[in-house]
Amino acid sequence: MALHAAPPPCAAGRRLPPTARPRVIGSNRTSSLPAAALALPRNAAFLAPPLRTSAAVCAKAVSNGDGTPGTSSSPHVVCFGELLIDFVPTVNGVSLAEAPAFKKAPGGAPANVAVGIARLGGSSAFIGKVGDDEFGYMLADILKENNVNNQGLLFDAHARTALAFVTLRSDGEREFMFYRNPSADMLLEEKELDLDLIKKAKIFHHGSISLITEPCKTAHIAAAKAAKDAGVLISYDPNLRLPLWSSADNARDGILSIWDTADVIKISEEEVSFLTNGEDPYDDSVIKKLMHPNLKLLLVTEGPEGCRYYSKEFNGRVGGLKVNAVDTTGAGDAFVAGILSQLAVDFSLLQNEGRLREALKFANFCGALTVIERGAIPALPTRQQVVDALTKVVA
Repeated sequence: MALHAAPPPCAAGRRLPPTARPRVIGSNRTSSLPAAALALPRNAAFLAPPLRTSAAVCAKAVSNGDGTPGTSSSPHVVCFGELLIDFVPTVNGVSLAEAPAFKKAPGGAPANVAVGIARLGGSSAFIGKVGDDEFGYMLADILKENNVNNQGLLFDAHARTALAFVTLRSDGEREFMFYRNPSADMLLEEKELDLDLIKKAKIFHHGSISLITEPCKTAHIAAAKAAKDAGVLISYDPNLRLPLWSSADNARDGILSIWDTADVIKISEEEVSFLTNGEDPYDDSVIKKLMHPNLKLLLVTEGPEGCRYYSKEFNGRVGGLKVNAVDTTGAGDAFVAGILSQLAVDFSLLQNEGRLREALKFANFCGALTVIERGAIPALPTRQQVVDALTKVVA
């Protein structure tokens, strides 16, 4: 598949104007997709433009004095992986079949982190692939609207944008059903990577979902290696989604296959139990089994209870903010965005426990504010919203 050349760079502080959307002849363009369209075979017969890059956002978001986005010559945090559409029931506590309606929400863990960082006034970029379809265009627009550099985003004419239907239990926790057969994010190839974007970053953030199938697995490993070789800090959130893996053992092996390359790792208490074959996630001796010699920081999130942190020098717990959860989708990603947005500005947080605790409190509040609305990206907070929430608690 041929790649169109990326748009030329623009003057600092300016954004490219919106580009006209290419027309995909013969594809389903209606708002209600039939099941067959959700799992379109890769060799399906329809006419479409060749693979192309999205229009780049030339202004990257950083924090001005008032916390609003400014501009920077290159993004501080590059997020690699999936960008998709979540369909979330409009009511909680029902199965997918019982849901009366669904709210369409952009998502995908690495993309959530990229948008979360930009919302907080940070500087981020996203690398991945979506379908050359209406949902793909919508997602590309959302990245641009949120000041995320999307020059590493590609469109695939032979696969659809990934979809995930998310059931919400009465407590706001989720269960997933995915449509990826294959989806465009699974088809990213190593030769399509924007390595310059990766090498110029301060932090490279990734998950494990893109390790499941080829060719994206090879592209993922190559991207992470390029970052590591360039001295970029590696952030890893496995984001376990068992239904996407062929077996629990393969999921465990896949997640752990790149574990030792990470500098900062965020996992949930459930993921601790999974990775340690059922051991107690609240036992510090169990957590320390997951440490590796080059790991700078291991974070274990505990939902409304906050998080625990572990490094070679210190460990402890930082309390969270208890709220009435409506939808926990994206809470962990908001937490990651909260801590990475601060690490990107000052790596010395990793050596100063007092300042790290303050940063983690900020990150906990980011996660808490996300669960009070439906959807991931729509619910991600701005820096001002987090500061206001912190101020209220102090008051």
